[in-house]
Amino acid sequence: MACDLCKLLAAPGAALIWGDDRLSVVAVDEAEYPGFTRVVWNTHVKEMTDLSPAERGRVMEVVWAVESAQRAVMAPEKINLASFGNMTPHVHWHVIPRYADDAHFPNPTWAVAQRASAPEVLAARRALLPALHAAIIERLKDSI
Repeated sequence: MACDLCKLLAAPGAALIWGDDRLSVVAVDEAEYPGFTRVVWNTHVKEMTDLSPAERGRVMEVVWAVESAQRAVMAPEKINLASFGNMTPHVHWHVIPRYADDAHFPNPTWAVAQRASAPEVLAARRALLPALHAAIIERLKDSI
């Protein structure tokens, strides 16, 4: 059976925002965090140091493009960048826009919630997703 990220990347109608032969940028369906995005190396590579210096640079260029788009469109208080992958054999980065009023702020998204998120605020942030995805594509369109 394929790994979770392989299944996600191969799924019809996957939340793929942008991709090339090495990397995919995927929208994460996380109700509390509209705009949460993953940058995924397409093949099984466990660690950043398993990639060549040029490949590592490429991963980070894409991460920074996603962060830049999130900042421009979503106007978050902070962007969280994280690379875990303890159970997934793909180098991948989580790029998460954070707000002072989000459920967990200032703590990590996996911590105990500090408050309930206002549904109207989440709806307004979700309404920005088409613009966010367009901004990511625009920043990466000439980078293949």
